[in-house]
Amino acid sequence: MRILQALPALYSGGVERGTVEFASDLVKRGHESFVVSKGGPMAEQLRGQGSTHIFMPIHRKSPTSFGQILPMRRLLLELKPDVIHVRSRMPAWIIHLALRSMAPHQRPAVVSTFHGMYSVNPYSAIMTRADHLIAVSRCVREYVLDNYPVPEHKLTVIQRGVDINAFRQRELSPQWLQRWFRQYPQLAGKKVIMMPGRISRWKGQMDFLAMMAKLVRHRPDCHGIIVGGTEPGKERFLEQLERERSRLELTDKVSFLGQRNDMTTLYLLADVVCHMSTKPEPFGRTVTEALASGTPVAGYNRGGAAETLQACFQAGLVTPDDTTAFAETVLRLLDSGKSAIEIPHRFHLEAQTESTLKIYEQVLERRQLQQ
Repeated sequence: MRILQALPALYSGGVERGTVEFASDLVKRGHESFVVSKGGPMAEQLRGQGSTHIFMPIHRKSPTSFGQILPMRRLLLELKPDVIHVRSRMPAWIIHLALRSMAPHQRPAVVSTFHGMYSVNPYSAIMTRADHLIAVSRCVREYVLDNYPVPEHKLTVIQRGVDINAFRQRELSPQWLQRWFRQYPQLAGKKVIMMPGRISRWKGQMDFLAMMAKLVRHRPDCHGIIVGGTEPGKERFLEQLERERSRLELTDKVSFLGQRNDMTTLYLLADVVCHMSTKPEPFGRTVTEALASGTPVAGYNRGGAAETLQACFQAGLVTPDDTTAFAETVLRLLDSGKSAIEIPHRFHLEAQTESTLKIYEQVLERRQLQQ
């Protein structure tokens, strides 16, 4: 098949990484893979893996983006994809309007993925106009069915898959460790408690600091690391976090590492990984990645992240918003140590690819019958 994925840009984040990994898997299976976006650092990785990236500024949530409707129409007529997979709302609008001006027999099938629980309004409803919808977790599926008139048969749950071997078949290199301890000497001999995720209030960094204050009273050998970049406009929240760290007397117990490109290694280094989002997250990718590395995860029992823990590591589930119970769970996981953690097949990248390809084939078959 000839498959075109559409998303705003290729910087960092779960949707972007998932798109690039899925594109790579498509190429390995002999399909033609195209991605249209504004571009970004991950576009080079995409091209290196055999996909074609097409630059188009379809990222702005602004009326100016509708200037891309005619260029998109020309692209679709030239490319003739079998399936377009839309992964975000503005690209979905541009593609929908471009397709309306094309003859029915020229239009490819359209599949959309709800990567999040989008605000309920006509702008978000465009994601329901596809031939078939994918939800990244059961909680997202329920959200869509509760808020939009979508027939259940038109919506399928496909968990975000992770390349398990990329995390499992690795060891910490002595050279990396040497550089690490030169950069962060305060972590020598410490139990590392990691909180991955961009700096954002709902990601739960405030809860992490409160939890760490309780944890270090029992285990002074623990050191927390908050790993994630600060998005434009979130600098003030980072300053609040730094003030709270100081107030809780955690300055020498918690370090902010910023954005890192060695997450697979950090998962191996960490003794426990924490997921503390203050609202239901559609899918906790960091949970699956950490567990694939053999590192235990503690997480609030809510949203898509909890679905992963329920399937893979129930020992890590914590009552939402209870930082005392969270600290107790981290203590218990530290005492248990690391061990091989079984990841069900549906969380593997190949399972995601196979399930998605099956959706593509079913949609194309239905369209052929209708023509």
